Amino acid sequence: MRLKGIVLGAPEPRALAGFYQRLLGWELGSDEPEWVTLKAPEGAGLSFQLEPEHVPPVWPAGPGDQQMQVHLDIAVEDLAEAGARAVAAGATLAEFQPQDDVRVYLDPAGHPFCLFVSSH
Repeated sequence: MRLKGIVLGAPEPRALAGFYQRLLGWELGSDEPEWVTLKAPEGAGLSFQLEPEHVPPVWPAGPGDQQMQVHLDIAVEDLAEAGARAVAAGATLAEFQPQDDVRVYLDPAGHPFCLFVSSH
């Protein structure tokens, strides 16, 4: 078995794919109204599926809140520079930050993702 991709639901798949394309610099794969993919240079890519009733998760979730089902960890070389790029692409810095060396952002559909400096 081989993980082929990660799928995020969104009310506007093309818009969310465009955000991640600006953020990551990945090439567009398929581009349909209900399904858009981005090709990773190596490993699993990202896909975006139409979910008209998408409810953004709450970060951090409390009792009864919509929970996040998955989040992306993105390794970067410079946390401040990557954060500025994420915001310029359309992300929002999350109000709650649980660690000093990781930054949590929300993509335009509300999915949390983390930026962190990796030594590998």
